[in-house]
Amino acid sequence: MTAAKQPQPGRKQLLPKLHKVLKSHYKPVVANTGRPMLEQVLFACCLENSQHDAAEKAFSRLLESYFDLNEIRVTTVAELAESLQGLPDPARAALALRRVLQGVFESTYSFSLDHAKKHSIAHGIKTLEHIHGIPPFVVHHVTATALGGHMIPLDLGALSGLYLAGVISREEYDAGKVAGLERLVAKKNVLEFNSLLHQFGADVVTSLHGANVRKILQAVSPESLKERFPKRGEPLSAPNPPPQAAGKESRRAAEAAQTAADEHRPAGPQAAARPAGKTPLPPPGAGPKRAADGTTKPGGKTGPKPFVVKPNVGKPITIKPQLAAPAPEAKPDAAKQLKKPEMGGKPPVAKKPPAAGKSAGDPKHKVKTPEVKRPEAKRPEGKPPAKSQAASGKSHSVQLAKRKPR
Repeated sequence: MTAAKQPQPGRKQLLPKLHKVLKSHYKPVVANTGRPMLEQVLFACCLENSQHDAAEKAFSRLLESYFDLNEIRVTTVAELAESLQGLPDPARAALALRRVLQGVFESTYSFSLDHAKKHSIAHGIKTLEHIHGIPPFVVHHVTATALGGHMIPLDLGALSGLYLAGVISREEYDAGKVAGLERLVAKKNVLEFNSLLHQFGADVVTSLHGANVRKILQAVSPESLKERFPKRGEPLSAPNPPPQAAGKESRRAAEAAQTAADEHRPAGPQAAARPAGKTPLPPPGAGPKRAADGTTKPGGKTGPKPFVVKPNVGKPITIKPQLAAPAPEAKPDAAKQLKKPEMGGKPPVAKKPPAAGKSAGDPKHKVKTPEVKRPEAKRPEGKPPAKSQAASGKSHSVQLAKRKPR
């Protein structure tokens, strides 16, 4: 009688066992949370699938090679990959660095993410997820270290290690997501477990058939080692994502095209993506009609001219000198001219002297001496009349201030 096959242990039993075995082979590394938030995100891009020491050296060399983060943003992916030598995939890390910097700059027009940790953990996670092109591992790693969240970051190495140890299934390995994994690890031990699992995953990526990896898998689950471990010299099969819906397929194709465009985008100011609405493009189908071989059809419309952004150069402004306008001549007062003797007016009448018995020095009886105007000399013919007081500069109020005799 054949013995019954024993059921394999579940995830709840394998995960604590894996933690114990990893603790005997590796030492946990304390994450450096003293950096600014954006630098922690950039360091996590270098840390994906690589050892902690190699990521530290590559990130320090990157900051020393360039003047500031904006220069890194406008540098080509190939040049950034040369500065990140020592990582398992420098091109992937360089692309993630550049896309993160471009996404942060387009959203805030600055290089700062400190506002992501001023509110709740959920607000910080949402802020990180809204950055275009940020890898999921970076979001989870920064959430667990800088934001203090209860989360287990999984890159390709960690997923491969969990799959070979029998903790996750093939479907979860292909999807790249493991639901509820952090529930099996206490929050006080999550940082230690994350560091140990990440070091184990980096060894799986760099040396899959090494003695250290086989020893750990043999101690955790010998059955999974026999069933899932590839033969010597063969790599572990890459994750095969499940088929997506029609909308998701088009979205994935658009993301692949955007990734290819980011890899070959040149350096300089033109490296930044132009915001929508700033440079309008012609409508689809507005170009020249072409035949199947690519040549223009004879007699076909050439279509509108391509849109060209011209520099805003204004014409020079010429300012003409303005001449001072002459002051208008004031007309002489008609009533005053009629009172002149030569114009037919009545001469002024002198007042009577004070009565007898009243002294002239009495302050109560002051005699006002009339002002006798001197007759003006007759002007000869052909000469213009003299200017009035208003024209000579005296105002109308000064003329009214002088009291005339009755």
